[in-house]
Amino acid sequence: MLRFDRLSLWRGVKPLFADASFIIHPGQRVGITGANGTGKSSLFALIRDQLHADAGDFYRPRDWVIAHVAQETPADPRQALDYVLDGDQELRQIEQQLAQAELAHQGERAAELHARLDTIGGYTARSRAARLIHGLGFRPGEELHPVNSFSGGWRMRLNLARALMCRSDLLLLDEPTNHLDLDAVIWLEEWLKGYPGTLLLISHDRDFLDAVTSHIAHIEQERITLYSGNYSAFERIRAERLSNQQSAFEKQQREVAHIRSYVDRFRAQATKARQAQSRLKALERMELIAPAHVDSPFHFSFRTPDKTPNPLLKLLESSAGYGERQILDRVKLNLAPGDRIGLLGPNGAGKSTLIKLLAGELQPSGGKRETAQELKIGYFAQHQLDQLNPQESALAHLLRLDPKATEQSLRDFIGGFGFAGERADGPVAPFSGGEKARLVLALLVYQRPNLLLLDEPTNHLDLEMRHALGLALQDFAGAMVVVSHDRHLLRTTTDQLLLVHGGNVDEFKGDLDEYPRWLADNRNADQRQEKNGGDVEHSAGARKERKRADAERRRQLQPLRKAVEQHEKMLEQLTGKQHILETALADPSLYESGQKDKLKQLLADQSQLTRQQQQTEEAWLEACEALECAETALSGELD
Repeated sequence: MLRFDRLSLWRGVKPLFADASFIIHPGQRVGITGANGTGKSSLFALIRDQLHADAGDFYRPRDWVIAHVAQETPADPRQALDYVLDGDQELRQIEQQLAQAELAHQGERAAELHARLDTIGGYTARSRAARLIHGLGFRPGEELHPVNSFSGGWRMRLNLARALMCRSDLLLLDEPTNHLDLDAVIWLEEWLKGYPGTLLLISHDRDFLDAVTSHIAHIEQERITLYSGNYSAFERIRAERLSNQQSAFEKQQREVAHIRSYVDRFRAQATKARQAQSRLKALERMELIAPAHVDSPFHFSFRTPDKTPNPLLKLLESSAGYGERQILDRVKLNLAPGDRIGLLGPNGAGKSTLIKLLAGELQPSGGKRETAQELKIGYFAQHQLDQLNPQESALAHLLRLDPKATEQSLRDFIGGFGFAGERADGPVAPFSGGEKARLVLALLVYQRPNLLLLDEPTNHLDLEMRHALGLALQDFAGAMVVVSHDRHLLRTTTDQLLLVHGGNVDEFKGDLDEYPRWLADNRNADQRQEKNGGDVEHSAGARKERKRADAERRRQLQPLRKAVEQHEKMLEQLTGKQHILETALADPSLYESGQKDKLKQLLADQSQLTRQQQQTEEAWLEACEALECAETALSGELD
């Protein structure tokens, strides 16, 4: 267990938390929440023995194996697969010892090590590592690419896979979803549900916390309080407590009234039953959680656009890509004021490409992009953070946009984004990622856009800022297109979901809760016909054509699927032979002087068998890659 006994931790002269006393039992999954700067990451450093308590005591079992995600990845020339395998240190140690034992012809020692390797699942480690890598969004075959060939965000995914590879007793995850898209978040969520150890998770994604955690440790007012239940349960408890404070009550009621008004407006306009019901449920839930955020430091709204022409922007049979690689094919899209669109689609399908095409950062390779004369785009993407002037203050950035505005009016505006007093006057350079994201949003809001294009706007934002952003987006008068792995934001701010898949952009007719099922069932299938609707699609001829196409897919893919199955069966057979050899090598009589020839033969057989296993695993990975590539190609060719 992890035991905190009247523990206090300071940062310089500032106390982070004091007199913290609570116990985390083995197997519990605890979400660590609190505003930025309250000490969440410092708590992790304490657990890892990188910081020491200023008062009180902390205890954890000495023999516990701790896994955490490294924040930096060296420019490593090794294959990604080998880099991830290094996460299992015991595996690597046994492999090294085994190589030394075989080199020294220490048969008995080698037999012991082979037995240990089998016990820890060493013979399936490479396939386990490959599954982790693919689950986090890498394409088949990329596990064999060198680490230094990937960008920073993808290297962070490799660091996460390496931490998951470790067979740990305690897993520490600090904002693991920041560098992931929605598909990878859903995969990680399912993986963590099956994690057998103790999990401590820092996250600002409420849906992720709800799905994974069993407890919440909340840090506020220099105290840590451990709550039973997931994040929603914590919000309800905190809301009840805060609602009893008279000073917060009136503010809470205004917040609830604002949300109820929005729900009523949406209810009157809703025409799509399933999507509407999902949205209404999410908004009605916000009535319950609003009181938990009455003390939020963030309060802002989008300024009314000067003009809202209709339509704002059109894509007419627009295609787009990079070089010779085409990502989007003949996309048609019409954006009008009031449109609130969330983009879904597998990793690499083209969601960010579509946002760039709409923003005008990427020119169509075919078709047209038509814009209204009064179009004013507010585009948020992660690269926008790099365009801030590090030497200037938040106030100076705002003043450059509106030199005629009074300083006090600008301070009032920027204060709603958490930049008050000295925070508004200091240079941007030392700002955290979350503070820079808030500043970019503030600059975007101030310019009165009539079309918002948001590509992962919640990265680095804490829960309070996400809540404030969601409220502000609900009253935005223009059109909005958003890509986000934050499902709560998508639920509460979008009316329509579009699926980017196979080069096309079609309406996703289910609600957000159905998307994981779509991913699982249709990851490699083209769903254009099923999504388009219409009499032609459902005619007897169309059904017959779909059956013919499915049969043709199965026929062409059958040899590849058979190859995968054969390699899997071969691996099972080789593992069985390894067990027989290990049993034979464990016999003490084998190491008597008269059995020398037999021992040599068994060791030679074992060495050959190990090589066969490695070759078969590599062949299995290649077969899986070939199958997935063929499935993706055929989904487009045969429809």
